[in-house]
Amino acid sequence: MAKKKNTVFVCQECGSEHPQWMGKCQVCGTWGSLVEEVIPDEMPTGIGKALSSKGPERLKNVGTADYERIDTGIGELNRVLGGGLVKGSLTLISGEPGIGKSTIIIQTAANLAKTLGKVLYVSGEESEEQIKLRSDRVCGVVEDGLYVVSETNMENIEAMCRQIRPDFLVIDSVQTMYTNSLDSAPGSVSQVRACGNILMKLAKTDGIATFLVAHVTKAGELAGPKIIEHLVDCVLHFTGERDQEIRILRSFKNRFGTTSEIGAFSMAEEGLIEIKDLAGSFIETSERGQEGSVITAIYEGSRPVFFEIQALTSPVNVGFARRTAVGVDLQRLNMILAVLEKKAGLNLVNQDVYVNVVGGLKPDSTAVDLAIALAIYSSLKRIVSKEPFVAMGEIGLTGDLRSVKNADKILSEALRLGYKKMILPEKNLKAERCSKAGGSAVMKEKESIFGARNIIDAIRNFSGS
Repeated sequence: MAKKKNTVFVCQECGSEHPQWMGKCQVCGTWGSLVEEVIPDEMPTGIGKALSSKGPERLKNVGTADYERIDTGIGELNRVLGGGLVKGSLTLISGEPGIGKSTIIIQTAANLAKTLGKVLYVSGEESEEQIKLRSDRVCGVVEDGLYVVSETNMENIEAMCRQIRPDFLVIDSVQTMYTNSLDSAPGSVSQVRACGNILMKLAKTDGIATFLVAHVTKAGELAGPKIIEHLVDCVLHFTGERDQEIRILRSFKNRFGTTSEIGAFSMAEEGLIEIKDLAGSFIETSERGQEGSVITAIYEGSRPVFFEIQALTSPVNVGFARRTAVGVDLQRLNMILAVLEKKAGLNLVNQDVYVNVVGGLKPDSTAVDLAIALAIYSSLKRIVSKEPFVAMGEIGLTGDLRSVKNADKILSEALRLGYKKMILPEKNLKAERCSKAGGSAVMKEKESIFGARNIIDAIRNFSGS
C-alpha cells in the first residue's frame, strides 16, 4: 500500500497554513480560500539555499558595491527605477489587465537587446507569434539578441538561461509558472513562492537583471503571497484608467533608489510614449475658471504634478444624500464635508455631492483637501473665479489648514505655468523657503499668493476673486 503523502491547507490570499480544511482562514478571515497542497519530501530547488557560502564578516570590513546602472532606453522608466536597471536585480511590475505592462516590457527588452546583449522573454500567457505581433507594432525591427519562448516550467527556463546566458530576463507572468518539485497548480501560493525563490537565486548568482510581471486581484492589490514582494528588489505598479491615455508608473519598493518617483506615459497605437512635461498634462488650459473646478498640485518624487479637481452638488430629490468620489478617498471626502458644515456653515445635508479627479489620477496626498473643499463650495454657491488659480493644503478637523511639503517648488512651477493666483496654508507662506522659491519671480508675484489660516480664510479669499 502506497504511503499517504503529507498535506497542508494553504490560504490563497495570505499564504497561511492550516492542518485541516476550514471554511474560513483563521489569519486573514477570507472564506473559501483554503486549498489542499502536498508537502514535498525535499525542499524545492532554490528555497532555503543561501546565495553565498561565505561565513559572517565584520560590518566595517564589508565593501559597498558600486552598482552599475543599465539604461533601459526609456527615460521615465529609468527615473522610477532610480537611474536605470541594476545588474542582478529582481523587479516586479503589476497592474490591471490592458494597462500596458507587457507593452513597456517588450519596449524595454527591444532597447536592451540593442545596447546590453542577449535578452530572454519568457511568456506563459502568449505564444511566440503573439509576442512578435506586438513587437512589430510597438518596436518595429528588433535585434538578433532578443529571444522569445512560450514556457511555464521553471526547470526548463533554468536550462534555457544556462544555455543562452541572457543579460536581461523577462517572466510574463510569475503566476503562470510552476516547478516540478510541487504538486500544486500554477498560481497557487506555494508555486508562486517557490518560483520566486528560484528566480531570485538565478538573478543573484548569475547577475541577470530580471523583470517579473504579476497579476492583481479585484481590489487592485498584488495577487499571490506577500513574500514575493519581500523577495524582489523593486516593486512597480501601473495605474490609470484603460479608457484614458495617461498611465502612471509608481515605485512602491526600491532597494536601489527612492520610492517617491513616478513615471508618466501616454498609451498610443505605437506603444507607450513618455510624457516629459507632466506638470500641465492633466489640465486643459482655460483663461477663465469654471464653476466647481479648482486646480491643485502635489509633489511626486522630484517634480510637481498639477491636475484638476471637479465637484458637483445637486439637491436631493428622494432619500438620503449621495456621496460619490472618483480618484479621491470617500472617507476623506466625508470628513471634508463635515468640516465644511461645522466650520464654514454650509448646508450639505440635502445635497448630492460628486467629486472627480480629471484624467484618472488617484492622488494619495492630503494636500488636495483644500481644492476639494473649494470646488464643492464653488458648485454649491455657483461662484466662478475670474481666473484659474491653484489651491493646496491639508484640512484638519478644527478647520485649520496644515502646511504641505515642497510648497516652494510647487509655487515656482505654478508661476512658470502662468498661474497668477494661489491659495495655500499660511504656514507655508511664512516659511523662508517659500519666500525664496523661484528667485525674484515669486517676490514679484507675491501679492497673488494668499496664505489662509483656516478654511474660512480660504473661502473668503476665493469668494473675493
